[in-house]
Amino acid sequence: MIYFSHEYIRFFEQLSLNNNKDWFHTHKKDYETFVKIPFENFVSRLTKEISKHEVLGTIQAKQCISRINRDIRFSKDKPPYNLHLNAFITPFGSKDKSFPGLFIRFAPDMVGIMGGCYCPSKEQINAIRDHITENLSAFENLYSNKSFFEKFGNIKGETMKRIPIELKEISELEKLILNKQWYFVAEREPELLLGENLLEKVMEYYFIAKPLNDFFKQALKAT
Repeated sequence: MIYFSHEYIRFFEQLSLNNNKDWFHTHKKDYETFVKIPFENFVSRLTKEISKHEVLGTIQAKQCISRINRDIRFSKDKPPYNLHLNAFITPFGSKDKSFPGLFIRFAPDMVGIMGGCYCPSKEQINAIRDHITENLSAFENLYSNKSFFEKFGNIKGETMKRIPIELKEISELEKLILNKQWYFVAEREPELLLGENLLEKVMEYYFIAKPLNDFFKQALKAT
């Protein structure tokens, strides 16, 4: 099934040149028709597929999708709109970016697919570090898996600038213990958006990301 047309990409290309409220409101019908509704339809279908393999509760597609409006209150960069749409498919949707799940970003220049823990709290960070410490071999096997590495590469995230004494020894065995975030990203060509197999391709990444996402979920059960 084809979910998006060239107009999705074209809208964001034009928005990048006219990122202001007047232009957006003038072209709001195009946004609704070619961007918002198709994205909601895709996320709804994707959520249904993922719910066959894990518990998502009562979360709806609209609750998973981030607003196109940027929060510019504390930013020096003042354009009011994002040049992409995001969705966070977890039981908590876009309001909680700490819980492991499948995150997608559809932009005019790429299809982004992400997993892991993007914004964990201090309590969650400690729980993940404890879980890694107790399962070093299992953790390493997950992120060094050939299929995972080919799709996502290395685990990313901000790391500690100073190594505390209690983590020094374990960090010599596993440097990722020093992370404050544990997320992984795949970027695909934007033409994938326009194909009939978009859902199947995203689900392919979902299944490869799932074992590591499940590892982090196990860690967070204690929080």
